[in-house]
Amino acid sequence: MARYAAIDVGTNTVLLVVAERTPAGFTPVAERGEITRLGKGVDASRRLAPEAIERTLDTVGRYAAEARALGAVDLAVTATSAARDASNGKEFLEAARRRAGVEVEILSGEEEARRSYLAVATDFAAEAGTRPLVAIDIGGGSTEFIIGHGRGVEFHTSIDVGSVRLTERCIRSDPPSPQDFARLEAELTRALAPVPRPGTDALVVGVAGTLTTLYAVTQGIEPYDAARVHGGWMSRQDVARTRQRLAALPLAERKRVPGLHPERADVIVAGAVLLEHALDHLGATGTRVSDRGLRWGTLAARFGGGRE
Repeated sequence: MARYAAIDVGTNTVLLVVAERTPAGFTPVAERGEITRLGKGVDASRRLAPEAIERTLDTVGRYAAEARALGAVDLAVTATSAARDASNGKEFLEAARRRAGVEVEILSGEEEARRSYLAVATDFAAEAGTRPLVAIDIGGGSTEFIIGHGRGVEFHTSIDVGSVRLTERCIRSDPPSPQDFARLEAELTRALAPVPRPGTDALVVGVAGTLTTLYAVTQGIEPYDAARVHGGWMSRQDVARTRQRLAALPLAERKRVPGLHPERADVIVAGAVLLEHALDHLGATGTRVSDRGLRWGTLAARFGGGRE
């Protein structure tokens, strides 16, 4: 079976999937993830920092080489919020072409939302049935909300808040103070206002690192195990309890919490607050958790088919 690969260059992480395309869909051969924080400081400076570019290019180069070594016949590389918003985003694209031999596609918020929903619909449309299916993709720099039925998208929007951006804008104390939470609430009330409410019967599915990390922490999954995370259910109360637990700890202690990658510890509280507010805004009692986000949607969009 032919093998294909997708690399998702996000604000916070770089993710790789290499998969075989079978008659039933895509079956994973290898998956990798690394926190490179490409978008660090972009919200304030509107520029990618040289050291962030270097970290990210090193990871993209290694992942591209691994994908080729594993027999991938084609490779899709995408970048999202940080590269989209930075004034020197084109420099990053040129450096990726020169250093790693890859062409990076900067996705619009609309295309990012479409591909995230495609990944969610592949796995969860059957469970949703005739109910609305809502995908929430919490990234580092932006968050996508996509509402549809089956594989059809009916509404999508990309809001300019994510775990990294919210942390940089709102959190100034360690551990976060009541004033920090007040700033988060004000920022999220503004950002979520345009998102419609699909009804309490909707099936909500959350994708990306904030969701999978919160679930791993809630369930005590250490080391991380995608098979145990994917498809899990996290209630609104679960999210609140885990957020309260993490927010009470200084960063040094938060880095030692089982299930929480130390390099995600500084932004996880803002990500959890975002998820809480999103669920409240949607009127949802909880969310399914998907370990298969944008990179899987890119596989389907670029190379055809869905997942096994």
